[in-house]
Amino acid sequence: MTIRETHPGEYEAITQVWEASVRATHDFLSDADIAALRPSVLAEYLPAVMLRVHVDAQDRIRGFVGVAEGKIEMLFIAPESRGQGIGRQLLDHAVTRLSASLVDVNEQNPQATGFYQAMGFELIARSPLDGQGKPFPLLHLRLKQSPPQ
Repeated sequence: MTIRETHPGEYEAITQVWEASVRATHDFLSDADIAALRPSVLAEYLPAVMLRVHVDAQDRIRGFVGVAEGKIEMLFIAPESRGQGIGRQLLDHAVTRLSASLVDVNEQNPQATGFYQAMGFELIARSPLDGQGKPFPLLHLRLKQSPPQ
């Protein structure tokens, strides 16, 4: 498996991974919420980030990460590929190669919160609304600083 850059011709496939992942992990979102977000993911959010995909031996997209201005804006794994270390690899890539040290996580997604905390992120703030102004609280996390040596 490989992490590589992507291109707009793959945005539809990436959005399909996003949707499947959201349906598997964001049970607080309704079908209408997901349907409303999908066009923005495809046309606005993906082009706005440094985007990397994790692909299998057949070059099928199994996960992706998007980073902008030092912040992980998105990290999603295809449901059938969860638990294989792809999220960890993408997160490590985002931190070491794309200089990411911040991430926001939906408070109602405890699996994601636990993942980021296990990977060395700490809570720095909480917002009662998400980026679209909906009542889905966000936890703002920052990568813990290494102790001075």
